[in-house]
Amino acid sequence: MTDLDYGREAYPVPGPPNTNLADILERVLDKGIVIAGDIKIDLLDIELLTIRLRLFVASVDTAKKAGIDWWETDPALSSRAARDALQDENRELRARIEALESTGEEKQTER
Repeated sequence: MTDLDYGREAYPVPGPPNTNLADILERVLDKGIVIAGDIKIDLLDIELLTIRLRLFVASVDTAKKAGIDWWETDPALSSRAARDALQDENRELRARIEALESTGEEKQTER
């Protein structure tokens, strides 16, 4: 063997740095990742079914920065949103009752 052959074995070639799953997950949640796909079923050039899938994986803070906060306004997912929806419904119903009572009073005064 020559000196060149020994030189190759003496110094290991550096590889990519080791990362664990937690590091990868932290990076993905910090930056966010979008996965998009379409499924389309046609029969004789007639579109029968189209399904569009969009998946956005990110942390809550990253999603809010992207303008996505639907979980805060969905009554099924947020107790505050459910409470707000109930208050809005109560307010609307009270307004309708007042309107009906005022028209009922007007009809009684006309008689």
